[in-house]
Amino acid sequence: MAVGKSIVLLCLAVALLEIGNGGVAARKLDKQSLGFYELRRGEFSMVVTNWGATILAVRVPDKNGHIDDVVLGYKDIGSYVNDTTYFGALVGRVANRIAGGRFTIKDRAYHTYRNDGNNTLHGGHRGFNQVFWSVRERVTGDFPHITFSYRSYDGEQGFPGNLDVLVTYKIDGDLSYSVTMYARPLDKPTPVNLAQHTYWNLRGHGSGHDVLGHAVQILASAVTPVAAGGGLIPTGAVAPVAGTPFDFRRPAAPGARIAEVEGGYDINYVLDGETDGQGVRKAAVVSEAESGRVLELWANQPGLQFYTGNFLKGDVGKGGAVYAKHAGLCLETQDFPDAVHEPGFPKEVYRPGQVYRHYMLYKFSIKK
Repeated sequence: MAVGKSIVLLCLAVALLEIGNGGVAARKLDKQSLGFYELRRGEFSMVVTNWGATILAVRVPDKNGHIDDVVLGYKDIGSYVNDTTYFGALVGRVANRIAGGRFTIKDRAYHTYRNDGNNTLHGGHRGFNQVFWSVRERVTGDFPHITFSYRSYDGEQGFPGNLDVLVTYKIDGDLSYSVTMYARPLDKPTPVNLAQHTYWNLRGHGSGHDVLGHAVQILASAVTPVAAGGGLIPTGAVAPVAGTPFDFRRPAAPGARIAEVEGGYDINYVLDGETDGQGVRKAAVVSEAESGRVLELWANQPGLQFYTGNFLKGDVGKGGAVYAKHAGLCLETQDFPDAVHEPGFPKEVYRPGQVYRHYMLYKFSIKK
């Protein structure tokens, strides 16, 4: 614990680095290397860091050729330390919520760090977004990519077993990039559910406009409703979206019916679009009329958490942008929340010899 605290203090002391226009910067922090890495193909680019395997920027042209950064984030890396908004982070060991911060595997109870009331959220107080990842591989060229690795130790935030984790960010085309996540338990069965927690605003992160007017389509005919009384814990049921404000099977603006949803949208959708031979399906499409930007998300996971930035409250971001409520939206493909307690949900416990795989493809286009 003392080592972790010393790294955080060193990070705050020497890593208050302005997140600029890309390139690579690195500082040595107590045998840890903090780096910023740009992946670029023509006018399309993204910037990532090995602190939390976090996406810091994604820059995309609009219908007039103007390039904007369309993801929310902080202006300096120090603000990401102990951050609870999860801007651009790779979250785990188990994304979303575990009710009561406990679960059982083979009659043995495990207690995880409760950082969301009585529940564990996104892996606990110091989940995968709050650790240094190592750079396993970096490739430049027409299709640049970078792979980060992390070994999660037995007992980290209460989870059982050592776990090797990899994430690769790759530019796959002129306006597309992929995120590929792998995890492999080494010695004990453990739940695994990784998610990429980028906040999107296709008008531009600093536009001053919220996302309630974006057109959102989610290819799902059901959600996993949550129990009354707060906590956002699923009941275990699967409920159809037809006739409810959760129906985004056809493109619709979140702002049209958000007043009917207590607290705003923050719920898991049960994806049911047709899959290809690799189990990948189109999960969501988001468009913004003023910029002409369109984002398609494809993935191989059974669920998607749709979140409309309900807890943003004037956070100060890149370039002095102020992120008010609903300044960004998240599309987090995942296993279902609290799956460790729901036998009817897809299983998320992996055993030694098994490999967790999570693939996401983000495809941008411009509508003139």
